[in-house]
Amino acid sequence: MKPRLLSPGPASATCRTTGRWGFGFGRRFFLLLLLGALWSIPAFWNTKFLLVTAAWDILVVIAWLIDFQRLPKPGNLRLERSWNGPPSLRNKVEVVLLLHNYGPSPIHCSLLDDVPLSIREQPAQVELKVPAQSSATQSYWARPLQRGDIQVGGAYLRYHSGAGFAERWATADLKQTIRVFPDLEEAKRQNIFLNRARQIELEKRLVRQRGMGREFESLREFRQGDEFRNICWTATARRGKVVTRLFQVERSQAVWLVIDAGRLLRARVGELSKLDLAVNAGLSLAQIALYSGDRVGLLVYGRKIQQRVGLGRGLPHMRQIMEGLAAAHEEVAEADHLLAASFLLQLQKQRSLIIWITDLADTSMTPEVVESASQILSKHLLLFTVIAQADLLVQAGKYPEDADEMYNTVAAQEMVQRREALLTRIRNKGALALEVNPGRLTTTLVNQYLQIKERSLI
Repeated sequence: MKPRLLSPGPASATCRTTGRWGFGFGRRFFLLLLLGALWSIPAFWNTKFLLVTAAWDILVVIAWLIDFQRLPKPGNLRLERSWNGPPSLRNKVEVVLLLHNYGPSPIHCSLLDDVPLSIREQPAQVELKVPAQSSATQSYWARPLQRGDIQVGGAYLRYHSGAGFAERWATADLKQTIRVFPDLEEAKRQNIFLNRARQIELEKRLVRQRGMGREFESLREFRQGDEFRNICWTATARRGKVVTRLFQVERSQAVWLVIDAGRLLRARVGELSKLDLAVNAGLSLAQIALYSGDRVGLLVYGRKIQQRVGLGRGLPHMRQIMEGLAAAHEEVAEADHLLAASFLLQLQKQRSLIIWITDLADTSMTPEVVESASQILSKHLLLFTVIAQADLLVQAGKYPEDADEMYNTVAAQEMVQRREALLTRIRNKGALALEVNPGRLTTTLVNQYLQIKERSLI
């Protein structure tokens, strides 16, 4: 099956009449009626001018009827919507509207595209002049602020001829579901880290790590002490002497991205939620890790497992991760961290790098996510990442000027100290734990991952 492109496919439909009557009166019609009413002023002195007014109005109505008959029927119009690029979080994408006019006369069309507020804050309204038996295009910009599958509605048209006496109303059923991906532009901006990842990989290739691993390294002539199971019989047959395989310790590791989608990640940081920031960071991490030769998996969880993508490599696998990240959604309840930990331990038996992105609940008790992270440490290397509360850090650093402000500052400092104590507790158990400012989440995590690779900690 051919993979679906990132950009939504075009949607097209033949227009149909909308409303009870499907037609109306243009501005010029009402203007001429108003001018005709001026003839009624002399009628106060001579009633014959009323006949002039009636004759004028009849002529205006006849002009309206002629203009209405010349207008193409809605069935002679066809509208198409296409997207010049994949919709992604906080990035502009051009939406092109193409209107075909198969009618006998040109039209002036005012078109309203029904897109939700999560894609465009202002109504998408464009003006088109379409010649007879021809077509015209117009575009507008959309800027999605919500990931996942978004329903886009149809389009509404109101068109008239150059005379402007009559107008028709029509609608085009362009309903479609588009998928908004994480911030693709942010992932592109991480190209500098791709170069660093490549450099680390090349340096490791210069150091040959022969050992008990099972990654093929080279062939050589059989020597005393070599294992018989490592003999390469095809090479032996070609060369006429016994040839054995040499193996090295695997350079490719397993990397799991674990993202919390519970209520704590619903908190807003500017235009986006913490989950949006975590998803953007996950996309960049997956790109860097796959480029480094690692196998990457994804686990997004709330009360249940939302998205799971097994370990893999290559562009098709990257596409699966993108789809999983795009479909991740926030939940109103606290996430089940113990479920995620047990599910991951069953899924991944061999030692791997677990990058866990979450947040800590403000409670005097030990949060469940800390206990869950402790279970992971027995078998895996854990990079435990907490998204910091920027407003809390600002409040904790304030110098109080009155009693109320002092209370708020002390409370904020206590919460900051409690969060740091929990992170210290996880570090003492062997995890790499850090609290990251939301604006630097992606950069910090990518740097941490590259340091882990450089130091061969997995």
